[in-house]
Amino acid sequence: MTTRPTIAIIGAGFSGSLLALHLLSRGADCPRILLIERASDFGRGLAYATGNPAHLLNVRAGNMSAFPDQPEHFLAWLRQQGDAVPGAAGAGPASFVARQTYGHYLQKLISDAAKQSRSAGRLILVPDTAVALRHEGGRMVVRLDVGREYKLDAAVLAIGNFPPQPPHLFDGAFFRSSRFHPDPWAPSVARDIGVRDSVLVVGTGLTMVDTVLSLRARGHQGQIVALSRRGLLPRRHTDAVPHMVPPPPDMPTSLSRALAHVRRLVRQEQAAGRAWQPVIDSLRPRTVAYWQALPLGEKKRFLRHLRPWWDVHRHRLAPAVATQLTALQATGALIVTAGRLQSIEEVPDAVQGRVRVTYRPRNEDGDITFPVDQVINCSGPACDILRVTDPLVRDLLAQGTIRPDPLHLGLDVDAEARVLDAGGRPVPGLYAIGPVTRGTFWEMTAVPDIRMQAATLAQHIGAYIDRHAKVAVEA
Repeated sequence: MTTRPTIAIIGAGFSGSLLALHLLSRGADCPRILLIERASDFGRGLAYATGNPAHLLNVRAGNMSAFPDQPEHFLAWLRQQGDAVPGAAGAGPASFVARQTYGHYLQKLISDAAKQSRSAGRLILVPDTAVALRHEGGRMVVRLDVGREYKLDAAVLAIGNFPPQPPHLFDGAFFRSSRFHPDPWAPSVARDIGVRDSVLVVGTGLTMVDTVLSLRARGHQGQIVALSRRGLLPRRHTDAVPHMVPPPPDMPTSLSRALAHVRRLVRQEQAAGRAWQPVIDSLRPRTVAYWQALPLGEKKRFLRHLRPWWDVHRHRLAPAVATQLTALQATGALIVTAGRLQSIEEVPDAVQGRVRVTYRPRNEDGDITFPVDQVINCSGPACDILRVTDPLVRDLLAQGTIRPDPLHLGLDVDAEARVLDAGGRPVPGLYAIGPVTRGTFWEMTAVPDIRMQAATLAQHIGAYIDRHAKVAVEA
């Protein structure tokens, strides 16, 4: 008896789970899907596993459907839940609901899909860690941490974001200190930071915001200093649903000219008494194509000079979150500053603060030193796969099966999201999805972007299976 083709999706956060759902929509042509996830919660991923109701989505509910062809899907689900799911009752298209609520939505999609008759024997949830992947006899074999192996016809790396890499400054003794927290999502952050401990947060982006809100939700009362090179905070969404701005015509491939064009559009909107945010949003339909058209040198210039500004304007805060952040700053509970860390060291016998931090304020010559009790690294997810310690990534690198993209933003993939090997050749049957493909697609972190990628990738994988898998429908 022959078997149905088998695909392993390694990672069951939003990207991997959504891809599984799109593959299941192929009906009778659906392959057997192994959804492999190291965490216990399938569908949630890191972003939506938070239990803090103060962690809100950064996109309005009206644009959070998991399916691009069903824009009302998430809203309809919210209406059906009522009071059964916290935060669902009363939510509308303009609402910024809790991320944990969206996590419930994703888990329900996976649960319902697994129970449907069309999914019987086709969607298999595998709670384990993939540690190796190799080609063998014309197929692939994935090995799990427990030692079990599965033969595959195709595989997808949906491995999401990696924990932040410590700044090079921290490679010394302090990196091993219990007062340094390299991963802001680790349990040690809640366990080891005292209620009155003063805290340095390295980074001023969205991860910093989440960390500050989490500390405050647990009753933390100590002062928090957030430090980054530029001291930029994510901007605020408009309170009301913004007006629509049509996508601009083709953007120039000179960054200077493109920036001038966007600034001109912003000034036009503001001169008419309208908000600037819709101008940034109008770029979304063109962002991937524009990024791919940019010469490599211009991409590098963007990353060096414009990326921090793009991030804070593109990935904004829900109004309620922005209001909380402003209130913390007004009382001095949160201090946001710009500068470069010069040194950081533990001082065991210090009377005030056990960590001595020295930084140089932006555009100044002198250094400033101050004491804190704890340091949390919120500098953003690791991107350079050459530096991550994930066992599967290390295994694939050692084999030459994967390589970093030219900008070291993630994996090198082609326009169809096929993984490229060390020689730049597409690896048969191996794909990637989500944030690890940002080098090729750039905007692959938000739900509206990933859902389109998932729908497209499901088509590519289906076509590959139809061409290459030696299978027949199960008897």
